[in-house]
Amino acid sequence: MSDRPVRLVIFDFDGTLSDSGDWFLSVADELARRFNFRRVCDAEVAMLRHKSSREVVGYLGIARWKMPLIARHLRKLVHRDFHQIELFPGTPDLLERLAATGVRIALVTSNSERNARLILGDQHAARIDIFACGSSLFGKAPKFRHVLKKLGVAPDQAFAVGDETRDIDAAREVGMRAGAVLWGYASEEVLAAHEPDTLFRVPEDILDFVAANS
Repeated sequence: MSDRPVRLVIFDFDGTLSDSGDWFLSVADELARRFNFRRVCDAEVAMLRHKSSREVVGYLGIARWKMPLIARHLRKLVHRDFHQIELFPGTPDLLERLAATGVRIALVTSNSERNARLILGDQHAARIDIFACGSSLFGKAPKFRHVLKKLGVAPDQAFAVGDETRDIDAAREVGMRAGAVLWGYASEEVLAAHEPDTLFRVPEDILDFVAANS
């Protein structure tokens, strides 16, 4: 772990700041029919929480080239139903208190900036210094690099926070520290196996980590 102070926290959105899991399950069958991938039952949903992001995609039988198409359609559905998706209870306080420390805040997500702003609301969206949104065949790493360059922050002074193994992998690819939240999609076991710098059980833990590394 770097001993340089954290100047930037890069958040994932769905499953990290926004509680979109139940909503996603409500549209999963529709997505499976439209894009011809495997439909799953409740027991399989629980089982998939213990697999990495890459393993989940493989289990569902989703071709890599379909990922941006699925993400684009999913963004349309989120926009239609954004009023059904709420922030996790600790998100507003987390963003407010983190912004007050002077640490920069970025949002990197395959969701759209428009959807993120609608779900966040104007007050909370205003605390985000930069949005890097939309899907990519190349994953999140290029977006992380874009944010770092735009804000002039070195990788070892940035910290990525997400709820999936792909968030940890992308942060490592760029040379950033990574933390994983335990209130999102993936299980604690699979996240811990990917060796993030830390695991967060409640949003308050993120503030404590940044304070201890500032």
